Amino acid sequence: MSTETLSRPVKTGTFGHISIERRIKNQVATVLFLASFIVALVPLVWLLWVVVARGWYGVTRSGWWTHSLRGVMPEEFAGGVYHALYGTIAQAGVAALIAVPLGLMVAVYLAEYGPDRLTRLTTFMVDVLAGVPSIVAALFIFALWIATLGFEQSGFAVSLALVLLMLPIVVRAAEEMLKLVPDELREAGYALGIPKWKTIVRIVFPVALPGIISGVLLSIARIVGETAPVLVLVGYSRSINYDMFDGNMASLPLLIYTELSNPEHAGYLRIWGAALTLIIVVAVVNLVPAVVTRLLAARRL
Repeated sequence: MSTETLSRPVKTGTFGHISIERRIKNQVATVLFLASFIVALVPLVWLLWVVVARGWYGVTRSGWWTHSLRGVMPEEFAGGVYHALYGTIAQAGVAALIAVPLGLMVAVYLAEYGPDRLTRLTTFMVDVLAGVPSIVAALFIFALWIATLGFEQSGFAVSLALVLLMLPIVVRAAEEMLKLVPDELREAGYALGIPKWKTIVRIVFPVALPGIISGVLLSIARIVGETAPVLVLVGYSRSINYDMFDGNMASLPLLIYTELSNPEHAGYLRIWGAALTLIIVVAVVNLVPAVVTRLLAARRL
């Protein structure tokens, strides 16, 4: 090829026009996405600002985290949410003790032993359960646990309803994490003569553990603020109740609902303080997965 040919300028023509058009479309799309992000962010920031501004006085007052409302008059802004905080944590904890083992076993079956007719049916049922409203789960437990079996309203009944809401989240999160584990690790275990169940327990499960823990904690954050189960399955108590199987038990959503009928200014302060407390609890539970994942990754290194 001659030097004259190499030095000849290349005509952009249509290609230059296409490049400019793409640049304009990219900028327009960027502006639209940024605008959508801001529109979605504004109500969230506004909500957080209102709750923090109105509830900060309550959560920073002495005794808010360490006292209950036992003996406190409705018009008196004293006591705290210790009884409701304990009830929320206890109900979610018992639900997690039931839902996590069941969800992990179902996820292992779906990810490691499928696909077959049973796994397809199980997947369909998990999808259906994921779309069940919380009030339906609460009514189902009421009909089965209280109306049919004759048990009393209690915090444990609330935990059973929360299990139904938590189970599909645990199953889906664990199943996806197990599927992300490379097949080479499984095949290496099989090549060494390790049984399949031991390969899953000793090789596959530890690799997927950080993601599974994140999914479990996010599912707990999903259920701690549920209101329908506590409204249907347990009564409100102004003092702490350590018995999950008998008696009324308070929780943060139930405290907020109960104080809505209090016309005094103290009720107004307790409502917003309990709302901010619930947001703090959910935020802490959401932050724990990131910390756990980093710690497990650091241990591997």
